[in-house]
Amino acid sequence: MTLTQNRPVRPASLTEAFLAKLVSRVQSSGGGTWRLTEVYTGDLLVELPQSSPADIQRAFTEARAAQRGWAATSIEDRLKVFKRAHALFVDNAQLTADLIQAESGKNRRMAIEESCDPPMVMSHYIKRAARLLAPTKRGGPVPLLSSSTEIRQPKGVVGVISPWNFPFATGISDAVTALMAGNAVVLKPDNKTALSPLFGIQMLENAGLPKGLFQVVCGEGPDVGPTLIDNANYVMFTGSTATGRTIGERAGRNLIGCCLELGGKNPMIVLEDADLDEVVQGALFGVFGNTGQICMHIERIYLPNSRYDEFKVKFKAAAEALTIGASYDFGPELGSLVSVDHKDRVQSHVDDALAKGATLVTGGKARPDIGPAFFEPTILENVTKEMLAGSCETFGPVVALHRYDSVDHAIELANDTDYGLNASVWGTDLKAAAAVGARIHSGNVNINDSLATAYASKGTPSGGVKQSGVGARHGDQGLLKYTDVQNLAVLKKQVLGARPGQNYEDYVKGMLGGLRMMRKTGIR
Repeated sequence: MTLTQNRPVRPASLTEAFLAKLVSRVQSSGGGTWRLTEVYTGDLLVELPQSSPADIQRAFTEARAAQRGWAATSIEDRLKVFKRAHALFVDNAQLTADLIQAESGKNRRMAIEESCDPPMVMSHYIKRAARLLAPTKRGGPVPLLSSSTEIRQPKGVVGVISPWNFPFATGISDAVTALMAGNAVVLKPDNKTALSPLFGIQMLENAGLPKGLFQVVCGEGPDVGPTLIDNANYVMFTGSTATGRTIGERAGRNLIGCCLELGGKNPMIVLEDADLDEVVQGALFGVFGNTGQICMHIERIYLPNSRYDEFKVKFKAAAEALTIGASYDFGPELGSLVSVDHKDRVQSHVDDALAKGATLVTGGKARPDIGPAFFEPTILENVTKEMLAGSCETFGPVVALHRYDSVDHAIELANDTDYGLNASVWGTDLKAAAAVGARIHSGNVNINDSLATAYASKGTPSGGVKQSGVGARHGDQGLLKYTDVQNLAVLKKQVLGARPGQNYEDYVKGMLGGLRMMRKTGIR
């Protein structure tokens, strides 16, 4: 593989004053700080304030006060803020990418792509939100004399807990729809990657979002999470299945809703008629994009016996040709893992697989010569479910190749997992490929793509099934989940029940006859 080994030069935009201003937005009364470091070098970026339970409660108090005025603002005026924000986010994409790279270590190509997610979400819902949130009048039980109107009310204050792998996309995009619906937001980003969402909030306020409406609290999950959930009216979480289960249990005890986008062990099925050159390019991104730190990334590839060896040769060569490096320009195709701890976790999965009989095709080791948390693109064979890499989410640049005997066999293997977040099917016969995709137990299925087409389709809900989550982002559901439904029913005349003095048997006869008539005429 091609290496870029020069020590990276931190962008001049990331000044001490700029970073200090960003972290000053965190609700904190001086209860300690956390060293937020540049992933490429391990050097200190800024001391990140940590929030105490009292700080979190204060954040919710201030958010609720701001939310009352925001909810009373018309949807048209709320959307004007996001029209202005869209332009600011696009204009500042390069600065956003600087922050994302410094805090997460991803390559710049991926950082720029991440910076585009909130504008894409804004653009979709700017066109859709007013219609979704408008009252919808329907007929009541008695034609002409009754009506029922569905009214969407904001939840109140939404708690958003965002992960480190896409801190800007999740921290801001998930909050945008909550804000559009009339809610306030209290965000808890991961300590490692708090800078880019803080900058996103700054841009939203520059676009006219009321100050105090979007709060930020920081700290380790066990320290911050319980108080956040106990004060929220709804929780949006992206992260591991284990943590998601804990959050869902606490939300349930509080009788509040939650949306959980959790882990995956995502399969790719390559059909006999697939164009292997296209599959290789798609798999490079699906497996190694963001250094494998994408919830929807591919960790298992299933190939027909007749094409296995051909694909293996091509994919190995393509993986070994990837440019890996620590750089703030667009050169590297692969960046760093997010931390040394995570690099060690990925290494443990690879070592466990090799110790239990897996075969290493390429890669398999860390690259401290490039940076503290770099890891080579890794391809394995003969991986079984008894191995960590065969059953657990590795969440790194590691993939296992598998053979299958028939399409039914491939589908059975793809579904042999507790997860169901994303899947990919490749073939030139689109109808046949789609038919295979429909049989995979997954919330997202991409045909002739690994993951981006499904996730970037903002008009369609995206979520997981089985142990990969509850609920969805995007689509109408991605906005309406942040609302409660009020059923406003009106009865114009007192006709529900027997008239005074009317024989009840006559009343029942008339009622049943009315039901027959309404069904026959299609009125009800």
